[in-house]
Amino acid sequence: MKLLFKQRFFSWFDSYDIYDETGATLFTVEGQLAWGHTLHINDAEGRHIATVKQRVLTFLPRFDLYLEEDLVGTITKAFTFFRPAFEVDCNGWQVEGDFFEWDYRITDRSGGLVATVSKELWNWTDTYTIDVVNGRDALCALMVVLAIDAEKCSRD
Repeated sequence: MKLLFKQRFFSWFDSYDIYDETGATLFTVEGQLAWGHTLHINDAEGRHIATVKQRVLTFLPRFDLYLEEDLVGTITKAFTFFRPAFEVDCNGWQVEGDFFEWDYRITDRSGGLVATVSKELWNWTDTYTIDVVNGRDALCALMVVLAIDAEKCSRD
């Protein structure tokens, strides 16, 4: 399953539209004015289904992942020198990126591929392609990508 993750062009807060391969909207993401990033994910009908919320006052950036109101995991930027890495406490996943932080691989405990994430260059806004091996992992993979993008935006 392929998702196209595109930031809205004129928005004061983080807001994104997520499309499938046919161009149909699967999810919308709305940022909330808060200390730290808080991103609410809605399904295509506008119902709230998940939240990515940054913890503040932590040594390394950390985000909590919620399905509806239930905490399902945490993603923390790992301390590394060259290749960005994130510790994911969700489904036993691991995330490694390239030096420029544009491309990522999400793998499971056994090293099996869950998703690949590629940032598309030459766009006015942040645009990613998320290629998810199993469609049931799409929402959690999206939450991981949102957390990584929010962490990167915090540094820019």
